[in-house]
Amino acid sequence: MIDRLDHLVLTTAHEADCVHFYCTVLGMALQTFGEGRKAFVFNGQKINLHIQGREFEPKALHPTPGALDLCFIASVPLAQVQRRLAAHGVAIECGPVQRTGARGPIRSVYVRDPDENLIEISEYA
Repeated sequence: MIDRLDHLVLTTAHEADCVHFYCTVLGMALQTFGEGRKAFVFNGQKINLHIQGREFEPKALHPTPGALDLCFIASVPLAQVQRRLAAHGVAIECGPVQRTGARGPIRSVYVRDPDENLIEISEYA
């Protein structure tokens, strides 16, 4: 019945810092659409951005900054990801560690975004 995930919604309390993290640090593109809505786009996917207290309807019953745990598959080797994170002053909280992704074994590092969401960045083994 379900083919794939099209987008998800991230709620932030720190819009400028959030845009910097996802666009400058992680390399996603910022897209503005509709009535001034924003999204981070990458490889045919997107993360819609809601600002805490100014969410678009319909929305989750309890939209909360810092409640997400996301895993991204890197388009470059994990060592390059680690160097880029370090260059932007983003501390690695855990890793590299072995995990299991949707398609098999992955190697991951974990960081926090400006809202304290847990962000896992991985490469397939």
